[in-house]
Amino acid sequence: MKSDNQSFSGDPPPAFILLGVSDRPWLELPLFVVLLLSYVLAMLGNVAIILASRLDPQLHSPMYVFLSHLSFLDLCYTTTTVPQMLVNMGSSKKTISYGGCTVQYAVFHWLGCTECVVLAAMALDRYVAICEPLRYAVLMHRALCQQLVALAWLSGFGNSLVQVVLTVQLPFCGRQVLNNFFCEVPAMIKLSCADTTVNDATMAVLVAFFVLVPLVLILLSYGFIARTVLRIQSSKGQRKAFGTCSSHLMVVSLFYLPAIYMYLQPPSSYSQEQGKFISLFYSMITPTLNPFIYTLRNRDVKGALRRLLARIWSLCGW
Repeated sequence: MKSDNQSFSGDPPPAFILLGVSDRPWLELPLFVVLLLSYVLAMLGNVAIILASRLDPQLHSPMYVFLSHLSFLDLCYTTTTVPQMLVNMGSSKKTISYGGCTVQYAVFHWLGCTECVVLAAMALDRYVAICEPLRYAVLMHRALCQQLVALAWLSGFGNSLVQVVLTVQLPFCGRQVLNNFFCEVPAMIKLSCADTTVNDATMAVLVAFFVLVPLVLILLSYGFIARTVLRIQSSKGQRKAFGTCSSHLMVVSLFYLPAIYMYLQPPSSYSQEQGKFISLFYSMITPTLNPFIYTLRNRDVKGALRRLLARIWSLCGW
């Protein structure tokens, strides 16, 4: 007799079962509430930053152009995974169709790699602003910002396309139980019943390119920034310079640390039990915290949000 998770069919299963925390039923309701609240906060916070960046003339500098794209990425990031998780936690049927699963991990990896490049572009912007302040307007012109954003989206799409093409060719031999909250490439590779050496090697190369290279550029940028700031005689000037970078550094840390843990080990050997909770962290908690980090630590963003709220209240006649 064939088990639920194994058969001799080479055809892809019609659907996958997402375990989530079904093995810990007492966790489902608290996690459902946390995810729902986090999703609402992520939507409100990121939409507010996008509107403020687009509507407030004081936030039209390159830094806030990148920030608005980061917020849009976070919006899409959470919407790709969280609604499906909420539906599964609220019902006994915890499934996702094969096509839905493919779309989910394709979009998820597209957005993830795009965010890596956007974060690197934001570090470049901070480097030019602090280390080359007199040439900032010349170097970080609007056309360059648009090119960097386009590069981020196109390179992320290219990475996702390669991953999808390789992953959809994997046989699962009837296996359909994913020990995860949503579909992502490492979990799919782990589930496959075939030799995944090519998939593992390809992922390692792509991760090195899309995770490590942007991270090295970010660290180099902040190394030069630190050297420049330490040369400033005024302690007030040093605090102001570091203050403009602290929000970005916090966001980089929240995004890269779990991503490095997840993707810098061979997908065939990573722990799914640990991996699914780390995936939950960087797919939900990080996008929720990002707008609050930038709002609480950035005077310009706080001022723009106050003006946005005042405009909304005046339009509503309050």
